[in-house]
Amino acid sequence: MTKWLAAAAALCAWTAQAQPNALMANADAASLYKRAVQLIESTSAAVPGLARAGAPVLENARQALYNLESGPQGHSGLTHDLLVNLRAYLALSDSLPKPYPFPEEGRRQFNELRDAVDRVESHFRALLDQKETLLRGADRDNLRRYDEANEKLPRPSTDQPRVVFLGDSITDAWRLNEYFPGRDFVNRGISGQITGQMLARMKADVIDRKPAAVLVLGGTNDIARGVPLSTIYGNLTMIADLADLYKVKVIYASVLPVSDYHKDVSPRFEMTKARPPATILALNRWIQNFCKQRGYVYADYFPALADDKGYLKSDLADDGLHPNSAGYRVMAPIALEAIDRAVAAPKPAAKKKKFGVF
Repeated sequence: MTKWLAAAAALCAWTAQAQPNALMANADAASLYKRAVQLIESTSAAVPGLARAGAPVLENARQALYNLESGPQGHSGLTHDLLVNLRAYLALSDSLPKPYPFPEEGRRQFNELRDAVDRVESHFRALLDQKETLLRGADRDNLRRYDEANEKLPRPSTDQPRVVFLGDSITDAWRLNEYFPGRDFVNRGISGQITGQMLARMKADVIDRKPAAVLVLGGTNDIARGVPLSTIYGNLTMIADLADLYKVKVIYASVLPVSDYHKDVSPRFEMTKARPPATILALNRWIQNFCKQRGYVYADYFPALADDKGYLKSDLADDGLHPNSAGYRVMAPIALEAIDRAVAAPKPAAKKKKFGVF
């Protein structure tokens, strides 16, 4: 019996290793999508009448591919749009009579296309499962991300005010120790987060760290996901209310501009479609007015990062959204000036006078 159980366990382990993961990495999925559309283009010439009959489906597939390349990664709705058109093309090709003998290369490409479509469908279902898990999971807001770091973080010193940077990927990628040496600045950014998730992390990642101030940069992901401005306003207001309750000074930063200057490198870098500049400006106006009403410091990154057209300067980001090292160098003095206005800058240690013997 023990041997049988061991053999069964080994078989299960081998099966798990042999079966590919249904959920692909973003780069692998993008490559598969592109290949599937290429196969539609090449196979349409192998069947008489298929090129003309399948032209509308091919055009829809191309548009779906473009939307996937230029839209947010891992978008299940856009993936479904492509999958529907891939399935429609295969159904159309099956309905048309094939020439005899059918070219071997055409047969091979159709088989590859069917395999690709099955793989896209498996990936699509895995995306839905992933989203369901995130929605129902116990850690929707990724509180575990900084669990260990929070445990190891010492209490702030009395002569060095601690400031927590709360935000999304723009904060997450900022190496604060390199740009602000000698300061007790704590990075609590998490890539992809919206303001509602930042609100949920306020207690664990901000308040319990006993900071003198919190610098909040959020909202660009909310805009990209279609979160109403009124909801963003409410989340930012509640973040501020919590900070006020626990005597943490509040600093709000403007949402950064975006641009499409790098879309020739990749269609995904066309940022203004998902993050309309007018919406960013409207959110920034609200944040600035909110800071005036509450007496908060406003760290206005936008003017320093935007060109004369209101777009993120091409040399300050490599994708039109996330600052590169040059972008962070522009942001750093703005953040530091805002922090020093909100919290008294640390004073240098006074030199002890030496008294001689007279």
